[in-house]
Amino acid sequence: MKKVLVIGGNGSGKSTFSKKLSEKTGLPCVHLDKIFWRGNWEYVSREEFDILLSAELEKDEWIIDGNFESTLEERMKSADTVFYFDFPTVACLFGVTERVIKNYGKTRSDMGGNCPERFDFEFYKAILRFNRENRPKTKALLEKYKPDVIVFKNRRQAEEYLDSLSVSFVDTFPSR
Repeated sequence: MKKVLVIGGNGSGKSTFSKKLSEKTGLPCVHLDKIFWRGNWEYVSREEFDILLSAELEKDEWIIDGNFESTLEERMKSADTVFYFDFPTVACLFGVTERVIKNYGKTRSDMGGNCPERFDFEFYKAILRFNRENRPKTKALLEKYKPDVIVFKNRRQAEEYLDSLSVSFVDTFPSR
């Protein structure tokens, strides 16, 4: 496990899981939202995003979390391990709502620039469409590239997985 994708519905806990997995394994964590968003909810151009993402994919080790369907196949080609948060839509809606309430008006550490948390009706509509539109494509790419895949159906499974990594990988390998 050196090149890890963490994918799934918005609000499923991908970024939180990625941070914790990074702490356990010592692999660097890259949040796609941090690359994509600049201040005040302005985003980088597609060209700049592709350049920044390509630079990350060329590295020897990483954990990359985020959806960004337009680059999923490129990321999947490079990954040796995929954690797929395949949650019900209602769980994702709950997760996003909880996150917004907890962080309202603040920029999260996994976001780029000054992008304070807010209620966004369009974002909620995207969550409602996510499983219907993305699940078949994601499963097809997983079948095509055949990385090691770990599927979580709920947050408890993800937490149990992290808990099972009781000894940090960093402690078991010499310094890089």
